[in-house]
Amino acid sequence: MKSHYRVVVIGGGVVGASVLYHLAKMGWTDVCLVERSVLTAGSSWHAAGGFHALNADPNIASLQSYTINLLSEIEQESGQSVGMHMTGGMTLAGTPDRWEWLQSAYRTFQSIGIEDVHLVTPEEAADLCPIMSPHGILGGMWAEREGYIDTTGTVHAYAGAAKKYGAEVIEHNRVLEINETKDGWEVVTEKGTIQAEHVVNAAGLWAKQVGRMAGIELPVSPLNHHYLISDTIPEVAELDKELPLVVDLEGFTYMRQDQKGILLGIYEVDHEHWMMDGAPWEYGFELQQEDPDRIEKELTLGFERYPALQHVGVKTWVNGAFTFSPDGNPLVGPVRGKPGYWCACAVMAGFLQGGGVGKSLAEWMIHGEPEADVFGMDVARYGDFAENKQYIKETTGQFYTRRFVMTYPNEQLPAGRPMKVSPSYSDMSAVGARWGASYGLELPLYFAPTPEFEETPTLKRSNAFPIIAEECKAVRETAGLLDISGFSRFEVTGPEAERWLDWIMASKLPKPGRARLAPMLSETGKLKGDLTVMNWGDGTYWIMGSYYLREWHMRWFEDHMKDGVAIRDISDATVGFGIAGPRSLEVLEYLTDGTIGELPFMGCGTFDFGLIRAKVGRLSVSGESGYEIHCSALEHIVLRKMLLEAGGRLGLREVGFNALLSLRLEKSFGIWSAEFTQGYTPAQTGMDRWIDWEKGDFVGRKAAMAERDSGGPNEVIVTLEVDAEDADASGFEPVWKDGKRVGFITSGGYGHTIGKSLAMAMLGRDSAAEGTELTTHIVGAERAARVIAPSPYDPQGKAMRG
Repeated sequence: MKSHYRVVVIGGGVVGASVLYHLAKMGWTDVCLVERSVLTAGSSWHAAGGFHALNADPNIASLQSYTINLLSEIEQESGQSVGMHMTGGMTLAGTPDRWEWLQSAYRTFQSIGIEDVHLVTPEEAADLCPIMSPHGILGGMWAEREGYIDTTGTVHAYAGAAKKYGAEVIEHNRVLEINETKDGWEVVTEKGTIQAEHVVNAAGLWAKQVGRMAGIELPVSPLNHHYLISDTIPEVAELDKELPLVVDLEGFTYMRQDQKGILLGIYEVDHEHWMMDGAPWEYGFELQQEDPDRIEKELTLGFERYPALQHVGVKTWVNGAFTFSPDGNPLVGPVRGKPGYWCACAVMAGFLQGGGVGKSLAEWMIHGEPEADVFGMDVARYGDFAENKQYIKETTGQFYTRRFVMTYPNEQLPAGRPMKVSPSYSDMSAVGARWGASYGLELPLYFAPTPEFEETPTLKRSNAFPIIAEECKAVRETAGLLDISGFSRFEVTGPEAERWLDWIMASKLPKPGRARLAPMLSETGKLKGDLTVMNWGDGTYWIMGSYYLREWHMRWFEDHMKDGVAIRDISDATVGFGIAGPRSLEVLEYLTDGTIGELPFMGCGTFDFGLIRAKVGRLSVSGESGYEIHCSALEHIVLRKMLLEAGGRLGLREVGFNALLSLRLEKSFGIWSAEFTQGYTPAQTGMDRWIDWEKGDFVGRKAAMAERDSGGPNEVIVTLEVDAEDADASGFEPVWKDGKRVGFITSGGYGHTIGKSLAMAMLGRDSAAEGTELTTHIVGAERAARVIAPSPYDPQGKAMRG
């Protein structure tokens, strides 16, 4: 062991070994892995080792596909067998909704380029898995590249290949302390102290303690997970080929062959946390006592699905812990405020996702950003709110319990809620507000007409559809009032504030008293934000964006901070309401004696409304004339009452974010995580029209100009009209032209004003011309679609500009 390394990876499981391998292969060879015991001594040794294609996040599904491809490569590079059994696999559906969802998932795989999947009938499923009872099965999805591996062999293959590239593996060496220094990190171990530029927390069951060593409270918790291995099953012993990997969603089980028997794993509803503050240091190759009583219901379903189990014994029980995050996805990336400290934690499906995690993190460390959009596993998708132990317990438990439970796009799950509410939450709830959660904050989705109303979870249009229609109508014809506490607000001040903003944003800066849409780019010219900059005229600027990106954006700002600039997140201290519609100005003029009627489109200023002095911006994403009114949290309740009283005689109505999502589609306004992501460039998304090409240097300028001068991107965002019936696009549906896949839908919904199903899509340029006839699949069903001109409602923007 040396005294200095460029990177110290802490944790010798599959994730740590993958990170080490990718760093070394990409050229950072002065790296080491430190393991408290021996490789695999945690969750890796007892993992079931199955790998499959399906994931709710298509970006993570793509990384899973990368991992599967990688396994044979590390076997060859290391000379260590990974015990690959490419058996193929099936995911089964046993309810009509699940079958529709599986058909939709099949189309999603086509969108992201995974072609070796197809749907199967119950009869075909039974032929593919002869020991399975097809009773209750409506269909399934078969994937060629599914199966299982030897978990211990795979970890040693990653580590062996890493060592061949020059990396070092140090076993029997527990980390005792991690101390930040001016040059990086001091890692104090049992065998001595190491100085390092970077530290990677890949400690698995010990990630909580390794985080706390650096003053970081990670939202992770271990939960126990059961599987059993049967004795020899005669029906299996007689087969001339291996059984496929089978996931029975309604039965809460997964199955694969194990020698001449089977392995049956269970995601039970009655979950059990274990050692929430982290595993004991001496723990490693131990297991918890099996608890068949707790998993009795799911166990019964498994024995019914595979009747042959009823006639043989159980050879081995495994009840071991795995670490989970609140949403079940990994926690990967740099930690804000801790330069050089990186996470590779909570990788619950380590042998399926570990390759993708290692690749993405190594790219991030070496090149400054990963190749793929990995926000779905970025540690910055959580903030301080997720450090709460009860929140972690509720959300990780909910994820585990619902691992195989059907979750609908319009379903609101209860764990960890309510945590943060805007001041008017109780008053809005009293008049019917129904809530969703974003970054721990409750956001109004719509206002129900009666206290008894309950929205039906569905993949299609729900019974809230007419409610959203009425809210959209109010905005278009009179005025709608929306709680905009769920926007992020960053206050920028200091003598160098203007110069810094001009450098970090690609757009022109607004003049005093004005606002401007501002794309923010990475050094490689990809998007890092679709933001709004407001210049209040007194040396103070605001940056406004998506509430759930607060930690992500603040990390970016701090990583690019310069002297003479101060930035402060005021998102929870400053809240407000948006008012939009043709009569919105009348409402505000009734409340103020200021010259608010003279405020130009994209103007901003300070106005008195009764006893409240508020900051106002004249802008709206609804496509109507609108205003955003910002006040302190202490004034929120009074401002709401004042606006409703003033607007009541004019038809003002409270609306939710579901209506806003419909209205913005009618204007072809993109949103983050759909049309705008860190995987896209401004020219792909149309954000390049806001770039100031004439100004001096800004972050991403060279790459953006190279794209512009090369003739533009091969793919662009367009608006589609879809011949839908009872369901609308939601995202990642494939788009076809003459039987060839030419792109995919980024988001969709129903345009209540124009009475059409709409979508936005990323298409190849040769398929993006207005009038191009296409098809897509909505909830698995083929529908005709066509490219239409942007902004099907009010294309000239007259309503918005007043």
